Amino acid sequence: MRSVTSVKDDSDVRRPWPRVSTANGSSLIAGAYAVALRAVGQDGGVDARWECVFLARHGQTEWNLQRRMQGQFDSALTDVGVSRARHLAAVLRPHGVDAVFASPLGRAVATARIIAAGLDLPVTVVDELSEVHHGRFAGLTVDDVRDRWPDEWNSRASQKYTWTFPGGESYADADVRAGHALTRISGSAARRPLVVSHEMIGRMLQRHLLGLSAPEALACTQPNDVVYRIDPAAKVRQAVR
Repeated sequence: MRSVTSVKDDSDVRRPWPRVSTANGSSLIAGAYAVALRAVGQDGGVDARWECVFLARHGQTEWNLQRRMQGQFDSALTDVGVSRARHLAAVLRPHGVDAVFASPLGRAVATARIIAAGLDLPVTVVDELSEVHHGRFAGLTVDDVRDRWPDEWNSRASQKYTWTFPGGESYADADVRAGHALTRISGSAARRPLVVSHEMIGRMLQRHLLGLSAPEALACTQPNDVVYRIDPAAKVRQAVR
């Protein structure tokens, strides 16, 4: 973990993280998750001392409006994104958030800074919270990808957890990182941390915190203007608006 003041520019995070190696066959998903648990411990990085964990997604960006895949590329927050981040700060004020952690990507850091300023807290960057690396698809729209790589894109639907973006990552890879991120956060004194990240890595964070299966986690959504309050002990998630 590092101070927000030491965040590198976005060119420094446009690279794949180490990939998960898994066996072929029906045990692929179970094998990938076993790798994650071995890497971060059988609790999946969840700290029993946490009273709750707040999960936020970065504010709306220019590429969200254009429906472009961002991955570990970046685009600026829109005025709406900035406004919603300020709203989340006000919403969270009564909830006793005691630390703010963020992905190193610019849109997440910008969102975290706005929220943290409203809570009078610093921001700590956790590299493992970066979004799933979209490889060659980053910066493209879904229509672009369907036109250029129709077979690759169509194969994704049937194997979403283990399917890998060409030159990038899979959800299985991000699952390991999510566990590592939670382990790093658990090393702090925080008992009610706020974690500001992204939609896809956010699904894997919820997988660890709520004990979800891969299909359950992949079905999770999180709008830019909603914070989830998660009780890891009770495995309960509530939307805070």
